[in-house]
Amino acid sequence: MPEWYYADAANARQGPVDAAALVRLRLQGQLGWETLVWREGMADWRPMRDFAAELAQADDRGPLLSTADGSVVDAGHTSDPPPASADPASPYAPPTAAVSSDAAVVLGGEIVHAGFWKRFAAMVIDGFITAAASWVVQIPLLMLAAGAGMMGGDMLASGGAMGIIVLSYGVGILIPLFYFAWMHSSGSQASLGKLAVGIKVTRGSGERISFWRAFARYAAYFATVVFSFGIGGLVSAFTTGLGERRQALHDMICDTLVVDRWAFTDRPDLQRRELGVVTWVVIVIGGGLLGLGLLGIVAAIAIPALTR
Repeated sequence: MPEWYYADAANARQGPVDAAALVRLRLQGQLGWETLVWREGMADWRPMRDFAAELAQADDRGPLLSTADGSVVDAGHTSDPPPASADPASPYAPPTAAVSSDAAVVLGGEIVHAGFWKRFAAMVIDGFITAAASWVVQIPLLMLAAGAGMMGGDMLASGGAMGIIVLSYGVGILIPLFYFAWMHSSGSQASLGKLAVGIKVTRGSGERISFWRAFARYAAYFATVVFSFGIGGLVSAFTTGLGERRQALHDMICDTLVVDRWAFTDRPDLQRRELGVVTWVVIVIGGGLLGLGLLGIVAAIAIPALTR
């Protein structure tokens, strides 16, 4: 008999209980069909409504009747039978209303915070993605501005070409802003780069962040790096590498954490402290490109000096 776990009203894990006990809690009104449940063999928490047929077979107390006020009585001890209905409602029939399928936040387990290198690898991957998306829009705009500048005339005099250039830079800011806001507030709680290295973004309490908090988080990142001329980025590199909770400055501002994808779940044992294959590949490739860039700079300085 499989053992079940369920999330209570505070989204804390309860259990284990057997299927019959889970049915009893449902019929007594302590649990609803929208309650998230989990048992061994399931990849994630799911609403109880998905297991209505399975749980119906596990009721070992005989048929139950649900009264109008929500209490439950044993059908074998009622003096008056329930009124007949052309379409009798089954106590196991799930409701038609949509329910949230967010996994319950499980507190109390070990939390593995994402350090500098995992976050760096995710940033590199996301940087390529957002840059490619930005270039798709920016390149045509810059070509249009260049064409306007070459032709001169009224458009250049009225500042139209400059307006296009400003719009192009705005696109380069807005695309990553909305990309991270959407991805970090989604069910995965992670951008594509973070998904690749196995980390996610949460509130300090472990909950999923809202769209606007994710929006503010990237805005805070942009502000702390750009307006400090990069000093904020260096400070964040130290805090993510050495801090107890591995928070960057924008995490501290917005009350967010970057943690292993299995943190705040019922399977904290699946968390990994090692960097992983994807992170190592990004570090090696990034290190190689950085080395080539430095070599090119040295060559650009040394070759003219040697040919004099």
